Amino acid sequence: MPELPEVETTVRGLRRVLDGRRLTRVDLHRDDLRRAFPDGLVQRLVGATITGLSRRAKYGLIATDRDDTLIFHLGMSGRMRLDPEVLEKHDHVVFHTDDGHVVAFNDARRFGSLDLVPTAALGEYPALAALGPEPLGVDLTAHLKAAFKDRIAPVKALLLDQRVVAGLGNIYVCEALNCARIHPAREGGKISAARIAALADAIPRVLDDAIAAGGSTLRDFAQVDGTLGYFQKSFRVYGREGEPCPRDGHPIKRIVQSGRSSFFCSWCQR
Repeated sequence: MPELPEVETTVRGLRRVLDGRRLTRVDLHRDDLRRAFPDGLVQRLVGATITGLSRRAKYGLIATDRDDTLIFHLGMSGRMRLDPEVLEKHDHVVFHTDDGHVVAFNDARRFGSLDLVPTAALGEYPALAALGPEPLGVDLTAHLKAAFKDRIAPVKALLLDQRVVAGLGNIYVCEALNCARIHPAREGGKISAARIAALADAIPRVLDDAIAAGGSTLRDFAQVDGTLGYFQKSFRVYGREGEPCPRDGHPIKRIVQSGRSSFFCSWCQR
């Protein structure tokens, strides 16, 4: 599933070609993705000018001059394709701009979504309303100390809880925990202040490195121009069961937590 770095990479790629442009046509090649498209989607978008693109957690936000915001989620396999030479079977929504660009929302497994809400009500959109703080551009130390205090839940589960920190997913939590030398099953309330500070430093650092690498391409994800992400070549632990930990050389192990694989070094992560 595309995580925060992949969504951020997508938003930055779209911003270069969509910001300030007017939508001249929107083609829907089906009635839904994960959910039905909102009523009047095409009518509300055609003729609108895009006034800004941003991201909240794993959601991309496209604002228009009609005081609407288009919210997209890439789901399990979604990606945005810029100026495709030929439309593909899974290009389910296609946007055309006044300067001739074409953006196709491609989603083979159809777990993605598109919603259009009044910009003034964006904070009330259910998927965004309960989110915790963004992990980039802020000092997370005090927030994590408060969020972990007296908690018996594993730190991995706490970090995947979008109410604790917005946008973190399985891949980058595994990587950040390795950087901070914290075992993924350790109870949140038993993590020392020094380790929490290390984690607060590791989370944005891992995410920034992934964004700089264009995200991670494990299956379907590609940047808007078709370029594959390459951060997976820099994974410290994720998907590397049995390989040596880059810090101490001990073999990386895998356990399953709540149905998800956690990769870690049992020697240096305590």
